[in-house]
Amino acid sequence: MKKAIVVGASSGVGRELAKILFKNGYEVGVMARRVPLLEELRTELAGNLHIKAIDVMNTASALEALSGLIAEMEGVDLIVVSAGIGDINGNLKWPLEQETIQTNVMGFAALTNVALHHFMQNGRGHFVGISSIASLRGGRVAPAYNASKAFISNYMEGMRQKFRRLRLPITVTDIRPGFIQTAMAKGPGVFWSAPAEKAAAQIYQAIERKARVAYITRRWRLIALLMRWMPSFLYERL
Repeated sequence: MKKAIVVGASSGVGRELAKILFKNGYEVGVMARRVPLLEELRTELAGNLHIKAIDVMNTASALEALSGLIAEMEGVDLIVVSAGIGDINGNLKWPLEQETIQTNVMGFAALTNVALHHFMQNGRGHFVGISSIASLRGGRVAPAYNASKAFISNYMEGMRQKFRRLRLPITVTDIRPGFIQTAMAKGPGVFWSAPAEKAAAQIYQAIERKARVAYITRRWRLIALLMRWMPSFLYERL
């Protein structure tokens, strides 16, 4: 039986992905701040989920929590970091910027560090990070969010390059969702939004095929191409 941990499994895509992994025979550990929601998930699945609280904003405790759950499960094959935040911040309020950076940059890097050290020690493994289509360009309505997602994608690319050089069979998958029907989808211009269940199903397919990068849902590849090649003078007018 394969073993997986999903960080950020209390709601949205993380929760739905945990369900899919469990139903496909994985032994699953779930982590989030809102432990009662994880308990509800265990009841819903009528199964033995491993549950552990984690606060991604507190990097010291987050490092300890993830390391502890890995030890409790006696090692894992797959770790998914789905925890992240984002908010509309056109007025550049510093508390919102700081919270986004602390969670999506510091928290993500800390958890990635624990996961990849575990995989390097075992000589194999699969790490999945939830980035965003927003990682491709800066954004005026949520500057820190776009920048933090760019960090996530580039950090994973660096790890992928590292493992290729070391010839280690460690897969790093960068998931880049567009709009998903969760609390994170905010502000004007929300389109092509997908239910969390559909998004999670496509993420699972990307995991199964060990994809390097996957846009969720797949049609967002078209937007990615447009965003990459759009001249700055046009993009800045959007």
